Amino acid sequence: MDFTRRDILVAGAAVAFASHAAEADPATDAPAGHVAERASGHVLDAASRDPIPNAAVSNGRDVVLTDNEGGFSLPVRDGDSIFVIKPRGWMVPLEKGTNLPRCAVLHQPQGTPAALDFRYPGVAPTGPLPDNIEFLLTRADEPDKFNVLLCTDPQPETEAELGYVRDTAVTLAAMEKAAFGITTGDVMFDDLSMYGRHNRLFGTLGLPWWNLPGNHDMNYEAPDDFLSKETFKRLFGARHYAFQYGPATFIMLDNVEYLGGNKYRGRIGQEQLGFVRAVLGVVPHDAPVIVCMHIPLRTAVGDEPFSATTDYQDFLALIGDRPNCISFSGHTHTNEHHYLGAAQHHHHVLTAVSGSWWSGPADMRGIPVALASDGAPNGFHVLSIDGASCRTRLVSCEHPAGPPLRVVLDTHFDRRTGEVARALPMSALLGGTVTRDDLASARLLVNFFVGGPRSSVRYAIEGGEPQALKPLLAIDPFVQQVYWRNEASKKPWVHPVKSTHLWEASLPPDLALGAHRCTISAVDEFGVSCETGFVVEVTS
Repeated sequence: MDFTRRDILVAGAAVAFASHAAEADPATDAPAGHVAERASGHVLDAASRDPIPNAAVSNGRDVVLTDNEGGFSLPVRDGDSIFVIKPRGWMVPLEKGTNLPRCAVLHQPQGTPAALDFRYPGVAPTGPLPDNIEFLLTRADEPDKFNVLLCTDPQPETEAELGYVRDTAVTLAAMEKAAFGITTGDVMFDDLSMYGRHNRLFGTLGLPWWNLPGNHDMNYEAPDDFLSKETFKRLFGARHYAFQYGPATFIMLDNVEYLGGNKYRGRIGQEQLGFVRAVLGVVPHDAPVIVCMHIPLRTAVGDEPFSATTDYQDFLALIGDRPNCISFSGHTHTNEHHYLGAAQHHHHVLTAVSGSWWSGPADMRGIPVALASDGAPNGFHVLSIDGASCRTRLVSCEHPAGPPLRVVLDTHFDRRTGEVARALPMSALLGGTVTRDDLASARLLVNFFVGGPRSSVRYAIEGGEPQALKPLLAIDPFVQQVYWRNEASKKPWVHPVKSTHLWEASLPPDLALGAHRCTISAVDEFGVSCETGFVVEVTS
């Protein structure tokens, strides 16, 4: 998809590097009295050095299109990133060994202030603006139909946990056919010294890999948001940006606003909202637009400022009724689908690679099962785009080949807690056995990991008529039991939360003694169906 011939300049500004503590205009996020320079350059074919006209270039606020000579000019301030928005049919340079896209030039003449004494190195002084910034692109074949690997929150806290990322997500991702990958934040769990090893591990996939910062990718010594991602910028480039592939435009937002003192909130801010407006201004209304961020627009976990995006309504107003726009986030370590605003914008909170932050009992390899607090397995998603349509598929690190369903028979025993519950075998609490006396109170409970408001789940007993299960917003008793029984291997902040993908049904009260085969079928948010089996045994 080529940009139309427009020159979009959107007002807005970031906090200036030279005066990062200065009072900002809340309407624009801009520091008072700052004067911008101008950056000029060209976007060229790397092989022939021929100009590439109508390529979009941005300073993170404004978007301009190159002229017939491939030239552009933009206002810039200290601390800005100047980047090319990769157009369809072209590829930016990739860093050797990591395949990190190199599409941005940082303008930070003095670098990260040494007086801040960051634990992890920030940006080295870039010096004055060059007279001519060149973005050299290589021609690439980009079909209308392709896959993208979507990861969020790999979040290794230690070198051993980074090994878990390697042996689960990276190993499984190598089996998928995809054009590129994306990580939507919390690449690390505070220890930013492990970025190099992480990037080399993902580099083995041989795919371009785009990254966003999360709340654990910050320099906590920073006094404010402007200086909070200096290490991230040094290694990955711009904090927010965009690129195109095939018919789709990907808008990558940093919605983790650092408030200082290890506090943050979810906020896109006026500058990035202006950037979104500028990008959308050169994208056809019916083209696919995929927006990625770290903190969810909305989440069932809670509406606190650190859990959800405070200015999400402003974002919804911007994207309006675009028919093929979908957004993705992570952060909450849950798997959720939401439909927001009058236009029912689809927002998908992705399950975390680290699940319950690499908690829980170890599997036969010694890797924690890491069952997420809403009952979803840890893993990643595959986004499949075909023209204007898209859908996602979960790749579970625990059972990658199995259907995305867990079925239990929830009897009255699961209401017991503490030592009483731990003293009983798991099968007695959540297995397929129920006495005739308890049959009326038992529930068939299905955790459809990828389900949401538009999904459906049904069950049939031994070829009988399928019966619908009803959605249930509740804590999954299976998760509750796993956490109770594995306190020693569970990280202290991990606890069960209400799941948005549970379904329940009562069994027939006259179900005869003996074993009964059940078939569970489900249809996800994208109309994709799956099926699994379950055996209910009624005893006297």
